[in-house]
Amino acid sequence: MLASIGHKKRYNLDNLFAHSDMKPAYEHVEMGTGCSIRVYHRKLARIPFEWHHHPEYELTLTMNSRGKRYIGDSVADYEGNDLVLVPPDLPHTWASNKSIDAAAPQAAIVIWFSGDWARRIADCCPEYEPLRTLLRRGASGLAFSSEAGLAASQHVEALLSTSPRQRLSAALDLLCELAGSDATPLASPAAFNQERVGRPSGHEPERLNRALSVIDARFAERLTLHELAEAATLSERTLNRYFVQHLGESVGKYLNRVRIGHACRMLVTTSWPISVIASRSGFPNVANFNRQFRVMKQTTPAAYREAFAGTNPEPDDALSLETRSPSLEKHH
Repeated sequence: MLASIGHKKRYNLDNLFAHSDMKPAYEHVEMGTGCSIRVYHRKLARIPFEWHHHPEYELTLTMNSRGKRYIGDSVADYEGNDLVLVPPDLPHTWASNKSIDAAAPQAAIVIWFSGDWARRIADCCPEYEPLRTLLRRGASGLAFSSEAGLAASQHVEALLSTSPRQRLSAALDLLCELAGSDATPLASPAAFNQERVGRPSGHEPERLNRALSVIDARFAERLTLHELAEAATLSERTLNRYFVQHLGESVGKYLNRVRIGHACRMLVTTSWPISVIASRSGFPNVANFNRQFRVMKQTTPAAYREAFAGTNPEPDDALSLETRSPSLEKHH
């Protein structure tokens, strides 16, 4: 039986990752234009098991939820204001079917940030020296006390501000506060063995991110596999293999899903003609757009827009806080 918080049990990785479907998915975290951190507000009826990893640090506050938390080879029960720091490239997930308050959704506030960025902040601003302490303590992941989780919940309003500057200020304050907070280390050193957890080695994440960044910035243009391979300094065949291996689909399918995702947001938040949305989302003509949209969403663009009519969508910046990276959407 899995242990509860405070009495967690470590599992042998050979058993935990015995099946190929336990290989972690690779998540490409999009910081957003003009932002040095990314805040993601997740709200859902249940938290599904989504074993994944990424090269950024992740601080996650999970609320109104109880279930199992998997961080590397650490498996534990969680509930309430569960606050955890996950280091780069360590596979992790939460999984829950139970809400503490059944009338409200489960929620998580996720903050992603680069370790290099945090160290540069500490280098130039001595006021943020605690960031260095936090990174050092968090090398194997940290589960903070329930008191720290409750204190972190007081930052939620600022963390979800429509102002990127206010979100950054709140995140820096919270990270510095946590540097000296009581916390329990999570994963064992064995959890970082690349061959056993199946995470990318060498420069794969860096090269993947180069190609993904080009797609983020230029998805509405006519992009070729050759251009993306050049950006990643890989052959076209190797780049496509990396996408299939770490994102679960080819370059073309991923690019198409990014375009459809952008089109969905435009259908809901604007009154633009569908032909304009198709063009601004990177599709050569409306017929192609309609066909690709139906394949992915099992409906037409017009029907999708009608379904969301009158829902008073939030402004683009606020909406982005609830938008997940396309690299994990397909794993739902």
